[in-house]
Amino acid sequence: MDSWVRFSGQSQAKERVIRAAQYACTLLGYTLQKNGAGAELVTTIKQLEGHLSLARKLFRLGNSVDALESAKRAIHLSDVVLRFCITVSHLNRAMYFACDNILWLGKTGVSKKMDQEKWSQRSFRYYLFSLIMNLSRDLYELKLLMEVECNSKCSASKVSAENGVVPQKKLPPHHLVGIQLRLLIHILRNNPPLLLDVLKNTCDLFIPLDKLGLCKTNPGFVGLCGLTSSILSILTIVHPWLKLKP
Repeated sequence: MDSWVRFSGQSQAKERVIRAAQYACTLLGYTLQKNGAGAELVTTIKQLEGHLSLARKLFRLGNSVDALESAKRAIHLSDVVLRFCITVSHLNRAMYFACDNILWLGKTGVSKKMDQEKWSQRSFRYYLFSLIMNLSRDLYELKLLMEVECNSKCSASKVSAENGVVPQKKLPPHHLVGIQLRLLIHILRNNPPLLLDVLKNTCDLFIPLDKLGLCKTNPGFVGLCGLTSSILSILTIVHPWLKLKP
């Protein structure tokens, strides 16, 4: 109950719930259309999706400032790779939110002469760059953890050799690939925050790729990716220990 009270009191949490509902509508609308549902029902679902999208933009007003503050904090990280990836990601998020705020002005009719398509493309480009930085950070974190695991295994092998245990023969390449995959799965299973972050960023990546025409899929796939990443984001808000730090 305390987790839910804390969750419902956060504007970010409410935005995530609305985002999940929006992409659920995207998925539902595509599914109904493919199954031959009535045009009126499909239109109603699409209108609801549009209203939810507009509501999300309202909740994101001012998020550029938060992203800039996060970038200022990240610039003091000691690890140069993490500092670069996280700072650049937050700066791109700040630009993405700024473009999104401008889009909100256009969609609400405050600025009627605005080229909404141009600003939409700009916002998705900044969103894409931010996600690329996030995934780069995830890969770097994975690399560090795999190096630690490999070093510990090498140390154990040296101890065995010193105790008179005969070392194994050199393995063929395809066996090494299998070992690396098992090691990767082991690391992700033992690091839920990293696993969730990889899944969330991977799902989100398909959204700007589709909107920018770089990897065309379909609204149903985009809706599924957006719904999945939204649920994962909600989990990290309800259970803060699942959020990848720093």
